Amino acid sequence: MKFKLPREVKRIGEMLIEKGFQAYLVGGCVRDMAMDMDPKDWDIATDAKPEKIQEIFEDSVYENTFGTVGIKTESDDPTLKVIEVTTFRVEGSYSDKRRPDEVRFVKTIEEDLSRRDFTINALALDLNGGKEYIDPFGGEKDLGKGIVRAVRNPEDRFEEDALRLLRAVRLSAQLGFLMEEDTEKAIRKKAKLIQHVAHERVRDELTKLIMTPHAADGIIKLQSLGLLPYIIPELEEGVGCKQNKHHVYEVFEHNVKALEYAAKKNYPFEVRLASLLHDVGKPRTKRGRGKDVTFHGHEIVGARMAKHILTKLKFSKEVIENVTHLVRYHMFYYNVGDVSEAGVRRFLARVGPENIDNILKVREADRIGSRVPKAFPYKLRHLLFMIEKVKRDPLHPKMLKIKGDDVMNILGISPGPKVGMILSILLEDVLADPLKNTKEYLTGKTKELGDFSEKELKILSKKAQEKKERAELGIEGEMKKKYHVT
Repeated sequence: MKFKLPREVKRIGEMLIEKGFQAYLVGGCVRDMAMDMDPKDWDIATDAKPEKIQEIFEDSVYENTFGTVGIKTESDDPTLKVIEVTTFRVEGSYSDKRRPDEVRFVKTIEEDLSRRDFTINALALDLNGGKEYIDPFGGEKDLGKGIVRAVRNPEDRFEEDALRLLRAVRLSAQLGFLMEEDTEKAIRKKAKLIQHVAHERVRDELTKLIMTPHAADGIIKLQSLGLLPYIIPELEEGVGCKQNKHHVYEVFEHNVKALEYAAKKNYPFEVRLASLLHDVGKPRTKRGRGKDVTFHGHEIVGARMAKHILTKLKFSKEVIENVTHLVRYHMFYYNVGDVSEAGVRRFLARVGPENIDNILKVREADRIGSRVPKAFPYKLRHLLFMIEKVKRDPLHPKMLKIKGDDVMNILGISPGPKVGMILSILLEDVLADPLKNTKEYLTGKTKELGDFSEKELKILSKKAQEKKERAELGIEGEMKKKYHVT
């Protein structure tokens, strides 16, 4: 099979060969090309030692002890800006199940391929003009059959680097491949070794898994192979947790079905992750028995759990905040005729206009994950209409016609809690009636509030906040009973 190689890759191979060295494309890029996929990175293996590679390529970087030199190119393609060239090597024991204790350079590509994780990654493409494929472990055959198989003894491969346990599942989900039987048995046997892997490495593989087309199958595989309790044990709590008469699936299955929909729609990462975690709090809030059980407050508990999960896995602050927010507010109530324009304004103030699109995507995934016929019913379309109608209305203190400095000037007071309490009361007035958002009205109201003691303002501010929360929850208590929303 002939492949059209990027000129940057061809040139590096040619320069190595001109100097009397061997050069092979290896790993994932060979696998991807064999499957007519665009490689995400390019790796070349050679018998040249790192020092020789640096002599040949002046614009290069060598900052590790594993024989990998980064060759900088001037390509506009981000996948080709740096091409890694690695000396043929084999690795010693892995006492920490993460990194080899030693690396030894060898003379042949076959020896180098023997250290790799899976047969479909143990392929090399000859850049020396000889035999096209170097395939000592049947990787080409496994590609044709759609199988993920460990190189040689699978238990040894997972003992060497425990992240391979998760990588096997990710590759299976990414490529839509089956897992070879002995490889699967070894994963199940060695699952607890994943505990030795740094959270950052687990996070990166989990992110890749969730972004695959078959992400839901991957999560199911993690659970069936015994890996999930060591990665996201909170999700495992949903296994066997039955729901009420309004739900078809158990909690774990429902969460996975929601992720399946989000992946099918090619939604962004944070929406997929929130869809997977949106009901993670249900097992801990389950009350009652049989088909009338309830899960009141599961979105609040779930948000706390999601924050803990994502913090432990070392996700960025932005991802943690965004996903937690989506989990917390995925249960918003909206029914045409029940919620006023003021209620919609309070809803926007609570969730943030910038989050509406993603929250609705999570709601879609939640609905389809419950096997309802429509992902986006009329009432959600009506909500979008109402949002469009009120989105220019004031939704938070920054949109009031007077600010904290104005309050202090009007009342002749210094910065302090009293200013915040007055702004909170003013905002509630304006949320209920946007026409009150004028400097004249708010100035008069501020003067009126200025006669109240700090204790009285605290009570009024608390009442305003309580009123705001009741409205934000969409008359939640009674409506949830009326419509059996749990």
